Amino acid sequence: MKRKTLTATFGVHFVIRKEKAKNGNAPIFARISVNRQRCEVSVKKSITVRDWDSRKGRVKSWKDEYKNLNSFLEQVRTILVEHYQDLVVENEEITPTAVKNRFLGLDDSGYSLLELFDYHNDQMQKVLKWGTLKNYFTTKKYMVLYLEAHLKRKDIPLTLLNYKFISEFENFLRNYQPLDHHKPLGNNGVMKHLERLRKVITLAVKMEWINKNPFASYRLKFKKVNRECLTGEELHKLENKNIEIQRLRYVRDLFVFSCYTGLTYGDVMRLSPTNLQCGIDGELWIFTHREKTDNPVPVPLLPKAKATIKKYREHPKSFSRGTIFPLISNQNLNAYLKEIADICGIKKHLTFHLARHTFATTITF
Repeated sequence: MKRKTLTATFGVHFVIRKEKAKNGNAPIFARISVNRQRCEVSVKKSITVRDWDSRKGRVKSWKDEYKNLNSFLEQVRTILVEHYQDLVVENEEITPTAVKNRFLGLDDSGYSLLELFDYHNDQMQKVLKWGTLKNYFTTKKYMVLYLEAHLKRKDIPLTLLNYKFISEFENFLRNYQPLDHHKPLGNNGVMKHLERLRKVITLAVKMEWINKNPFASYRLKFKKVNRECLTGEELHKLENKNIEIQRLRYVRDLFVFSCYTGLTYGDVMRLSPTNLQCGIDGELWIFTHREKTDNPVPVPLLPKAKATIKKYREHPKSFSRGTIFPLISNQNLNAYLKEIADICGIKKHLTFHLARHTFATTITF
């Protein structure tokens, strides 16, 4: 709501945050005051605590380096005053936060990119499966890192997004070195983050929060990937290997079941006796819906898959859940598959997803 404030008292005073001092240097903040309300904004500079004049809000020393710093602070003051005057001229509500947002490039009349991400993720909570939605949270985390490291800011208005912004974000993703155990992003990983960013920005265009789509001239560049699968010989070796450890034996059986049905981890874990029905051929089929897309999926039960169901459907943990198979986390499942690959002498990187590719190539091709 716009409101002209004719009697606003406005002031800017620079302060340091001693509690955030590192190696004797404290960060400098501009304290913005309007009608006894105030807020602070970092000016991205620091000073030794002993050289700061708290009363005057400036550096004590007149060394050349400090003269430049005092001059910089006065420039910041001038900019903040100009933003305050713009608000008065534009008949906008005048608050310390409004002045701060103008200084940061976050106009109250518009939306920011991180606000857009939050809006999208909130709206999609009941539309997207968690496995898909969490990827948008990851893309947002990379965007936060990019904004802070590359642009030195906490957020950015949608109106400032352009082709250059997207191109530089792509370059940031390609060169980002994770601090944890994760590997750097490959080309298709980078493209996936840009694809999600494009979907979020497209939402802003549809909501008329932004007039021009910065992705209009941008092209995603996915590289074709040859998906690995098990050969018939490797699958036979896996099926017939005597595995003494029960947890590994169970994971092997689940993997083999997926090789003969093509079902995902989520679909397998949700499988219940009600999904087993007689098909038009008189044989037993699996009738289920894909967890990710909710599309109906009829799957004929091949003998190997049927034997696996028979083996586990009466298991106490299956019975208590009302499912065909006992529950195991996807993380543990894939971790145990690495052990199984070593035991069976299979050099390929076994993941549960590889079983689906085996079904699509080795089993049904």
